[in-house]
Amino acid sequence: MQETPTELMLKGYGLTTAEIFYRMPDYQNVLNTFLWQDYDLAPDHPRLFKFVEFWQDEIEGPLHSIRFTHRKMLSSGEWRQVVGEFHYH
Repeated sequence: MQETPTELMLKGYGLTTAEIFYRMPDYQNVLNTFLWQDYDLAPDHPRLFKFVEFWQDEIEGPLHSIRFTHRKMLSSGEWRQVVGEFHYH
């Protein structure tokens, strides 16, 4: 069963966004971009590197460069348990 984004954030994952620049196999002078986004663990970024390895093994477009950013969406002090809810009209 796949974990929800909230469960991943509570385990320390953050949102990683990578902009991948690659060359077209038939047009080596043309650069294209591909945007990849997933929850990952900093500073090692195992999911990002797994995707890059997949790209190099399975996709014909050779990589030119990768630019990425990581944002931890939830820190330990920001999570609190809510035991009730009030609705006010």
